[in-house]
Amino acid sequence: RSSQQGAGSGDGSPSSAAAETPSSEDFSLSLLDTNLPAEAETELRSFIAKRLTKGALFEGMGNVASVGLSIPEHKVGCYYCRFQQENLLATLESDINAPEYVVCFLGGSEKEDTFRLELDKYIQSLKINLDLEQKTLETYVNPYLRSWFENAICPIQRVVQLFQEKLAFLLHAALSYTPVEVKNADERTEKDISRFLAAASLQGLVQEGTMTSLCIAMTEEQHKSMIIDCSGPQPQLHNAGSNRFCEDWMHAFVNGAEGGNPFLFRQILENFKLKAIQDINNLKRFIRQAEMNHYALFKCYMFLKNCGSGDILLKIVKVEHAEMPEARNVVTVLEEFMRE
Repeated sequence: RSSQQGAGSGDGSPSSAAAETPSSEDFSLSLLDTNLPAEAETELRSFIAKRLTKGALFEGMGNVASVGLSIPEHKVGCYYCRFQQENLLATLESDINAPEYVVCFLGGSEKEDTFRLELDKYIQSLKINLDLEQKTLETYVNPYLRSWFENAICPIQRVVQLFQEKLAFLLHAALSYTPVEVKNADERTEKDISRFLAAASLQGLVQEGTMTSLCIAMTEEQHKSMIIDCSGPQPQLHNAGSNRFCEDWMHAFVNGAEGGNPFLFRQILENFKLKAIQDINNLKRFIRQAEMNHYALFKCYMFLKNCGSGDILLKIVKVEHAEMPEARNVVTVLEEFMRE
């Protein structure tokens, strides 16, 4: 059963794509599009075929591996993802003969793994819009594949370069679930800001119910949405908040901007979120102790005062402990101390 294969690249990084059918033993790969030299493309196809034979590719879930290619004569990082055409599945009575595709994006190292979720979403969009008519292939699919690096990897870097010192306000909005409204921005800038906020938020790291309650609480607060006006050369921010924690991390981003490495920015962002989660867990531990110990209550207060993000942490634990009377009392006392 034959299927097809496609490829593209972005920002000078070669990329290629291949296809397969459901059976791991009975498939063939045919080339749809690539910008790799013929020899390297054959090597990549062999690598993908081995993975398919082992049944190591799950539909819609990307993987990152190191692949040895004769050009550029060293191992490169390869993101590869298998998918089926979505609109085709809806019309076929049986999807057994539906063609399947494997898209491969090649970069300088395995650092693409830090952007695996973004690349999965990038493929999802291709999956929905894929149409193999030649006209669509040339006007949509090929350019879409070629721009993967620019569109999936670089948004965080572009936001850092655009906001500079004002990035602290964006980090604060992401951490506190403050609604953000972008005005007078071009489509790419608006998408970049949205992607940055999604990547910087603690979504998936805190309880789903906590996140929903925080979003409601922040929307109901007086300042409501933070407004970003992009009509000038520098974005202007209204109703923006910040704290020492976000300002310290902003400096880490701005200092990293000199090297211009998008993978470094993503790693800084992950470290930022990791530290925020550690602080939340520490505060929750102190609160449990403070239910029975006045000295622990003082430790809670000192921690909130010194951590740099006491305003946000207090809101998060307040929502999480809303149904726990003793913990809620501790949080109420801490709120009074912090106000004073």
